[in-house]
Amino acid sequence: MVDEHNGALDVAALARSLGHEFNDFSLLQDAVTHPSLMGLERTLRAGRRPGKGPGIAYERLEFLGDRVVGLIVAEWLLERYPDEREGALAKRHAALVRRESLGRVADRIGLGGYLRMSPAEVHSGGRNNRTILGDACEAVIGALYLDAGLDVVTRFVRESLAEQIEKPTPPPLDSKTALQEWAQGRGKPLPHYELIEQSGLAHEPVFVVAVHVEGMETVTGSGSSKRVAEKKAASALLSQVGVQVDD
Repeated sequence: MVDEHNGALDVAALARSLGHEFNDFSLLQDAVTHPSLMGLERTLRAGRRPGKGPGIAYERLEFLGDRVVGLIVAEWLLERYPDEREGALAKRHAALVRRESLGRVADRIGLGGYLRMSPAEVHSGGRNNRTILGDACEAVIGALYLDAGLDVVTRFVRESLAEQIEKPTPPPLDSKTALQEWAQGRGKPLPHYELIEQSGLAHEPVFVVAVHVEGMETVTGSGSSKRVAEKKAASALLSQVGVQVDD
């Protein structure tokens, strides 16, 4: 069964695949509604709880779901790996909460088929876009948390990530690669690096490089080569958004 939004599957079937009967079904509808519908669907649903937002797109629920997943995975890792140090746990955590991992969860529940989006977004392949699927998966988790509480959403997250938690931790990313993935994961253009200054002696040069990311304050880094300076700048910007890397 499909609804009127470009062939999207009936969201009730998604609720069944989640194994939960929603008390507030509009939460799940919000979780599968892409922001591209903002200009097409402006009538707000009645009877909404304060703080739930405009009831159109999934962005607010995505914000919540990201934090819920982070908490659940952190607690789970402490249980699963009681002898590991914080650094190793942090790497495992980063791998499990990445959009790539959540995208695989989205694939498992067939989330792409339920997404409600504009015709243009559908035409451009939005239902298979990995960033969109990861964001919508976080939104679904946020909706499940609001409707059912922590125990229910914990069960879903653990079941969904059970296979991935056993995989070896991937090698750490350098700061430039990590910043590129961070920007792409949020739908931003690739970071742009700009040489600001070069000084020092020929055998002891000092380079100052600025990194520009759309919507972020420009950050600089310095080093004995352009590449070192770029990595320092990328690392500094990542630290501002709470991402730590090993360079």
